[in-house]
This record gives sequence, structure tokens and C-alpha cells, in this order.
Amino acid sequence: MLIRKLVNGISISILILLISLGFIGVTSWWMISIVIVPWLMITVYGVCNIDSQYFVKSYCKADKYQKKAIAITFDDGPHENTVAILELLKAYNAKATFFCIGKQIEKYPDILKKIEEEGHLIGNHTYSHSKTIDLYNTKKFSKEILDTDHAIASIISKKPQLFRPPYGVTNPDIARALKITKHKVIGWNKRSFDTSTKSTTKVLKRITKNLTSGDIILLHDTQIKTRETLEQLLVYLKKHSFETVDVATLLGIEAYQVAGDIKNN
Repeated sequence: MLIRKLVNGISISILILLISLGFIGVTSWWMISIVIVPWLMITVYGVCNIDSQYFVKSYCKADKYQKKAIAITFDDGPHENTVAILELLKAYNAKATFFCIGKQIEKYPDILKKIEEEGHLIGNHTYSHSKTIDLYNTKKFSKEILDTDHAIASIISKKPQLFRPPYGVTNPDIARALKITKHKVIGWNKRSFDTSTKSTTKVLKRITKNLTSGDIILLHDTQIKTRETLEQLLVYLKKHSFETVDVATLLGIEAYQVAGDIKNN
């Protein structure tokens, strides 16, 4: 993005100047670290924070929506626990978005179909969600996305246009892969940490603190305790007159492309 190009441009220019001065003895070589260390810190921050917009444009919150509304999103499914999540959403007449993993789709195709049939959105969350996926090159990462598109389209006959990178990590290879696949990146601004926090009370408190219209909440339908958290959250939202909508509705963007010859997309 523009800020990355600006940071890189300024850093490279200063480095070239310092190195040139170093050769003629005008400056000390250690001064190069004054440029390198801040550049590394900024880059690491950009990699780890999806809302930084450092490598790719990402949608992490809606600036405007005609009603008081938020979006609840789930990562890493479909899963056995997803069924209970769907039942709860139906009971509260709430809509959500599920960012699904290709391997999980192949394992639970009926659950993926149920997600779509009950009016929720399905997004792409890569095929493997490997622990080292952020180290994949452009070609390998593109395949992760496209294979998941195929898995989803084979069941619901729609190609998702929404993508969430595993762990919220972005980098130059992921950015190049997304230029190939043409997906929109969906982040969040309310991270629940439901995969690492044992207390549902703490998770709920983290989500609802300063909750405002347009917020996007991150949960995981693979976690058993998430059902309890979700029920408490839905009660809270109802009490405070929040509407729950899918991210495409909240952001005013398209969620799908009707699946034709996906190999050409």
C-alpha cells in the first residue's frame, strides 16, 4: 500500500546515503542500524496487524451503516460445533459470516451447505490454514485460496469474494496472491481471543467493551466454549438494540460471484 511504499522509499534512500557516506568515512557504519531497526519494527507491525493496511487493503470496520448493527464472524470451520452455533443464531434471528478452511469443507460438506441454507455468508480462509502458511510463496498461497474457492463452489455453486488470511497475517506474497485471486480482505476490530482465553466472561467483556455500530467481531466456531460466549453476546446485543448482519451487508460489498468456470477466475 501507499504507506509501505513511502516507508520503504524513505528507508532505502537514507540507507544509500549512509552507506555512501560510510565509504568515505563521513559517518559510522553503526548509524545504519538507526534506519534498519525502525524499518524492521514497522514492517513486523504491518505483517502482524491486518488493520494496518500495510500490504493489502482490508475491511476491519464499517464506517457507515443505516442501522445500529455489528457483524459476527467465525473462523476455522466448518466443524461439529458449527451446528450448535447455527442453532443459536437461528434462535436469535442473527446472521453471521463463516470464513471456512478447505480441508474442513471436505470433511463437513453438509455443514457448509447448512450454513448457506440458513442465510449466513461463507468466506475463504485458505485450504490448509497451515501454521507456516504465512511463509508460502505467491504461487503456493494462491493455490490455497483457489482450492478453497473450488471446495466452496462445488457445494453452494457460488465463488466467495471475501477472504480472511490465517492469523490476520499479511505480507508481500499474500498481497501478490490476492491480486491474482481478486478477493477482498476482511479483518476485524474486535478480537475475542476465544481460542486462548478460558473464561467466557473475559471473552465477552473483551468483545463488548466500547462496542459500537459497524464493529466486526472475530470468533471461532471450532471452540466448544464459543457457543456459551455467543449466547451471552446475543443477549447483550438484543438488550442494547444491536442488529447482527453479515459482513457484506455491513460493509456494502458483494460476497459472491456466481460459480461458472472458476478455473478461469
